[in-house]
Amino acid sequence: MSSNRTGDVRNGIVAEYDIGGVSSRRVRQPHEQEILHERRKYCRVYELIGGLTFGTIEFLSRRLAQARLNSQFIILDFRRVPSITKAAAQLLSDSLGNLTEADTTVILCGIEKQSSVGATIDHAVKPLSKLRKFALLDEAIEWGEDQIIYRYGGYAHLNDPTTLRDQQLLAGLSDGEIAALASHTTPRSYRAGQRIVGSGEVASSLFFLQSGMVSVKLSNGARLATLVAGMVFGEMALLEDHRSADVWADTAVQCVELPLDAYTKFREMHPEIGERIVSNLAVLLAKRLMQANTKIDLLTSH
Repeated sequence: MSSNRTGDVRNGIVAEYDIGGVSSRRVRQPHEQEILHERRKYCRVYELIGGLTFGTIEFLSRRLAQARLNSQFIILDFRRVPSITKAAAQLLSDSLGNLTEADTTVILCGIEKQSSVGATIDHAVKPLSKLRKFALLDEAIEWGEDQIIYRYGGYAHLNDPTTLRDQQLLAGLSDGEIAALASHTTPRSYRAGQRIVGSGEVASSLFFLQSGMVSVKLSNGARLATLVAGMVFGEMALLEDHRSADVWADTAVQCVELPLDAYTKFREMHPEIGERIVSNLAVLLAKRLMQANTKIDLLTSH
């Protein structure tokens, strides 16, 4: 695609939204989600498409000028952009300069370093400060989320270890019920960079993350989610016979493992607890589906 579709300058923006519409693959703790929900308009995303000309950037500049009153972070995604004229790149630089002067942090992503687009944009924006760059849109959104959470106190207890009481999958269980379930678990430790479960393996257990961070990835390395303390991984063992993805320790990890056979016996003895856990799992899966559907809706609406 060498030029913008139909020549309409508005078509240079394929999707525009704040982080309340589409979040990163980093799964957030409830208090972090609350911060992001309350301040979702502070980070706005523009996904661009087609060959960018002076006209398309002029239209984008007007949109950015409107957004800067509420936005602390602006993300521009170029992964669908095959070309940009020098005049357009200079106008973009001027527009982004106005944003940074107003204390808005601009984040660029999806630009291939060795491409003509990358060379043209790099030359134009070189004088600008408060400019960040990421390879992927998901990384850019995650960084923006991190900054908002940090600014508003969400990481005050980042390194505090969690207990099973803090697990979303076990919400609604009494202390006695959690203690009974805990008796069937085994503490596990993993070093940074270690693979904890592998795609295709028999799904024989689930893990409750107590400290550290893990990433769920496909075999090609694509990230599906990043999880932190208070979250569960390998939980699809409750529904599937084999692992559908790898789980890697991004940091040193402390967790407890619950073997599936032990959980099955526990559920037979405590069916009401098993039903509550399955209900919690359904809620978690529904949230993931809603996020995926929101992203699809944004893209198909343009």
